[in-house]
Order: sequence, then structure tokens, then C-alpha cells
Amino acid sequence: MRIVIALGGNALLKRGEPMTAEVQRANVQVAARAIAPLASDHELVVAHGNGPQVGLLALQAESYEDVEPYPLDILGAETEGMIGYMVEQELANALTTDVPLATLLTMIEVDPADPAFEDPTKFVGPVYEKPEADRLADEKDWTFKLDGDRWRRVVASPLPKRIVEIQPISWLLEHGAIVICAGGGGIPTMFTRDGRPTLVGVEAVIDKDFASELLAEDVGAQLFVMATDVDAVYADWGTPQQQRLARVSPDELAEHRFARGSMGPKVEAAVQFVRNTGNRAAIGSLGDIGAIVDGAGGTQVVPS
Repeated sequence: MRIVIALGGNALLKRGEPMTAEVQRANVQVAARAIAPLASDHELVVAHGNGPQVGLLALQAESYEDVEPYPLDILGAETEGMIGYMVEQELANALTTDVPLATLLTMIEVDPADPAFEDPTKFVGPVYEKPEADRLADEKDWTFKLDGDRWRRVVASPLPKRIVEIQPISWLLEHGAIVICAGGGGIPTMFTRDGRPTLVGVEAVIDKDFASELLAEDVGAQLFVMATDVDAVYADWGTPQQQRLARVSPDELAEHRFARGSMGPKVEAAVQFVRNTGNRAAIGSLGDIGAIVDGAGGTQVVPS
């Protein structure tokens, strides 16, 4: 079975942990040991988040004022390489057989006319007091919104339209490799409209769940798994009426409402994958990955 596994941010950095290389590598080791046993029976593609890592690079850049901050597409490429290196190395250490592995920097094309560019909503970087936010908005043409009681930069989160490297990803899968790609939602790119079309980077953040869903469709995955820090999706989460959803159809799952900043995108991606492909999606804990693949763990989203 061909499986796309999207690792949530907790696979690299748990809440409250320092963002050191040692801490992230230790978490990647745990993820790799969970995934490795699947390699003998399945074809695997691994995607991952990168939010804290991009944030760290942006904060580090704040202390060096001799150059302009690097754009988000370049920061995304840097973190894709860093995280992919760790995941690839620790998977190799966890595997008992000589399985080929490959990490690909993955550009994902977005539409310049996507409505997300008209109303940026994705917070990035540090927080500022109002005068400093106003100054940066004028100098750099950035958009700021309130995040709590302080101001923070926001960028667009457009939908992914096309994975630029889908051919080499598919070729590697067909030749037996485990592929690590589309990290952090991929590197946001678009084609310019003036003169000869040119592929350029974009100051945006693509949702990693939607990017992983597109990846799962494009590689013909029979199963799309989103590994997170809870064992399943819960209706009415945090209330006395909360209920674990074990096995649901896309229509049943779509009837519930989930927070945009947490479970919402995962649920939307799962519903979209099952509706578009007729195959299975699942959401659950990385520690339960074996049971999730067998259909016995997490929330299983199955065709009606």
C-alpha cells in the first residue's frame, strides 16, 4: 500500500521544549522508530511541519541588521533541508534493511489570484508594539494584525495548486525509495504574468495539511495519515459532551466544526482526500501509527 504520512509539529518539537538541534533530533528519532516498521510492507512518503523552525530563523535574523530579512520562500527551503536531513538520517538508522531514502526540496505553485492574498491571516515572526509595527509596515510593506495584545506580521495562506517536483517524487517511489518532501506545506511559488512566465518565490505560507493532501492525491496514495498529538478527532472537544470519532464518512465528519488553528485544516484535508479519491484517510497519534494503518486506530475517514 502506498501511504503518505504527514508529521505534525509535535514530531519535531513538543510544546514548551527549547528549539535546540538536540531536542529536535531526539523527537525525530521517536518519529522514525514509529514509521520504520511500515517500510517492509508499504511504500512511504513523509511530509512534515516547519512552523517553529521558520519562526526561529526569522527571530535570529532580527539580530543581524546589515541585510534585509530573508523572504519566507527561502526560509521554507532552509527548513525543508534541515528537517529532511534529520528525518532521512534517523529513518536510515531505524531501518534494518538497506532501503533507499531521498529528501526533496519541494516547490508548490499557488494562484496569484487566490483570495488569500487580499486578506492575509497567517501569523509569522515576532510580536511588536504598535509604533514598531507601523514603522515596519511602512518600510517593508508588511501587513500586521493583533495577536493577543501586541502586533504581529501576517501573510497569505493560499491553497496549493501544483507540486512542481511531482515527477521525480513519483519516480523515486516507483524505484523503491522512501521520499521525504513537501515539508512545511512546500516552498510557495507562482508564475509571473508579465512577459515570459517565470517561476518565483512568494511571501506566503501554504497550509501543510492541504499540501500533504494534494501530495497524497498526486502520488496515488491508498492511505493518507496525519499524525498529530492527540489519539483521534473529537467532536465537542473540551466539553462534557466530547466524543471520540472512530470511523466516519466524509459527510459525517464535515457536519462537525473544528478550530481553524488546530484540527480544522486536518479534518478538511481528510474529507477532501476521501471525496476526491475514494480511498482512506486517518488522523491520530504517531505512537498509534501501526494501528492507524491497519484501520484500528485514530479517526478513520472512509468512503460513504
